[in-house]
Amino acid sequence: MSDGHTPSGGSARLNTGVAHNARVWNYWIGGKDNYEVDQQVGEHVAGMFPIIRDIARADRDFLGRAVSFLAGERGVRQFLDIGTGLPTADNTHEIAQRIAPDSRIVYVDNDPIVLVHARTLLTGTHDGVTAYIDADVHDPDAILERAGHTLDFTRPIAVMMLGILNFVLDVDKARDIVRRVMAAAPSGSFLVLTHPTFDDELGGAGQIPAMKFWNENATPPITARSGADIAAFFEGLEVLEPGMVSCGQWRAEPGSAVLVPQYGAVAVKL
Repeated sequence: MSDGHTPSGGSARLNTGVAHNARVWNYWIGGKDNYEVDQQVGEHVAGMFPIIRDIARADRDFLGRAVSFLAGERGVRQFLDIGTGLPTADNTHEIAQRIAPDSRIVYVDNDPIVLVHARTLLTGTHDGVTAYIDADVHDPDAILERAGHTLDFTRPIAVMMLGILNFVLDVDKARDIVRRVMAAAPSGSFLVLTHPTFDDELGGAGQIPAMKFWNENATPPITARSGADIAAFFEGLEVLEPGMVSCGQWRAEPGSAVLVPQYGAVAVKL
């Protein structure tokens, strides 16, 4: 369905009586930062849509490969990770700073439990910087203004939007958010994006009833989109090989690729 990244939605408060995406996703990938209600909803969704755990793992693995590629092969030293989700192993800053200790990472989220864990667990290297912004994905101007205290917007930045735009229910609004963030980034910057789809060729039909159940029983509401709508987020950018594919197949090692109904791609701003 999603990817465990919270939507940075406006009124998120710590409510342990209602299942929440960041905690349910944490449960699906084997984490401990969840409550009984999250486990119950997570089990029900997994019963309706068993591949959801595969999606969770594939999305997490995609993050690792994308950050490694950008830091290692493309020399990126700045990352803006919008919709952090609950910290697990090999977070964006850990991967980037392992390759380049001077990397600077800004995480953006506004779910209270995410922010508490982020400030406790997401510590950077001595040479690099790891910062956190409590902000709403629907307010890209605020994200950019606050990120500017840590990141140099005259140098390339990798903008990470993994499983976040599926919480922006209006597709035109979601496109506008991407446009505004990428307009502020200089040439040579990258957009890294994953998004759930209902496209049949990726096995996405099961997303629809599972998301309906989710939207009736958990927060925040979520949507899947067609490949065509997701591809439109990359308008004006050059999508790098292998293009927009199932995130489990993007630059995966031979024999390890998995087909999941979650598109993933990395694009460069020329």
